[in-house]
Amino acid sequence: MEPAIETYWQKRLSDVQKALEKNNFEVFLAVDAAEAKEIVKEKILPQCNAKTISWGGSLTFGATGLYGALKENADLEILDPFNRKVSPEKIQEMRKRAMVADLFITGSNSVTTDGKLVNLDMVGNRVTGITYGPKNVVILVGRNKIVKDLDAAMWRIKNFVAPVNAMRLNKKTPCVKTSYCGDCASPDRICNTWVITEKSFPKGRVKVVLINQSLGL
Repeated sequence: MEPAIETYWQKRLSDVQKALEKNNFEVFLAVDAAEAKEIVKEKILPQCNAKTISWGGSLTFGATGLYGALKENADLEILDPFNRKVSPEKIQEMRKRAMVADLFITGSNSVTTDGKLVNLDMVGNRVTGITYGPKNVVILVGRNKIVKDLDAAMWRIKNFVAPVNAMRLNKKTPCVKTSYCGDCASPDRICNTWVITEKSFPKGRVKVVLINQSLGL
């Protein structure tokens, strides 16, 4: 990486870390996806003493390699809603059980410079896990998710994250054709539930791993 760019992002991530910590999030800094995986495995898991673990949809989570690494841990009860070998009914059951897991892992659609997490969900299990239920939550965040404020976060999600996700998931929504949100009424609409997390409660329950790498959408 160009030294000046690296210095720039180190400063930006440090500022966002301070803002998040002021809002009662526990924050870890990682230089890349590989270090983020090690932070979760070697620091957060032992700290939480987690026995049951689950996750919500996140490309960043997949990019870290944690999905495979955690499934290989025989000491953990894994509630895997990504398992396509089981029925849709079983997936729904696991999503519900995930709400009382010891540890829930996911990403965030955007993070503001004043330390807020902003997310928009289709099903709702991802944002529910962030808000209430699991004893501990890990949010994996690439540097590309950082935005100035709430307005910028919502614009980014509606006009970039959601259309790209709709394309990726082969949804039949107007944004797949236009690349812009049309506030549609499509049965395939993936923009259903907003959650803005201003502070972690209790303090430290939500742990944010800021990654000095562009990851996910």
